[in-house]
Amino acid sequence: MPHQKKARTLRCPTCRILVLPGDENVPFCSDRCRLIDLGKWASGGYVISTPVTDPEQLENLAEEQAQKKPEDDEGGKR
Repeated sequence: MPHQKKARTLRCPTCRILVLPGDENVPFCSDRCRLIDLGKWASGGYVISTPVTDPEQLENLAEEQAQKKPEDDEGGKR
């Protein structure tokens, strides 16, 4: 008896409704959910967190943090 291949389903990342791979808006269930997800990315609701290993980026981050610290200290002394 040959094995029947199961249709693989996914869940919409926004509303968790089941979505079939052939659907128009995969991995989302609708254009509305796609736009909600895009809005979360645009507003900073999602971030990609990876370690920074580029020496130039590390140097820039260190400089940025050094510039921020004096401002933070002044605000705390009032």
